[in-house]
Amino acid sequence: MTLPVLVLVAGLLVWGVMAGVAQIECVDAARAGARAAARSEKPADVLRVAREAAPAGAEVSVSRAGDVVTVRVTVPRPRYPVTLTARAAALAEDTVGGGGGAP
Repeated sequence: MTLPVLVLVAGLLVWGVMAGVAQIECVDAARAGARAAARSEKPADVLRVAREAAPAGAEVSVSRAGDVVTVRVTVPRPRYPVTLTARAAALAEDTVGGGGGAP
């Protein structure tokens, strides 16, 4: 009786670690996408960069509100017991006034 319980607990721990790793990948993907968007890269390139860093099956969205670009990465619930989501925002460089040099 003890062995099946130990196997079940070990399986749940592995599943939890996998969910934690996927959450970190979501954060990394959102940040990578936000950096690309801040550099004023094309929207298709921003999505590509974020999707490459995101876990398999993740949904990536990019939005812009004024000067701020936000990238959101979500892994839907059926894969893990909870929905994993990460969001990163950055100020778009094309909106920053540039003097172009030192004073």
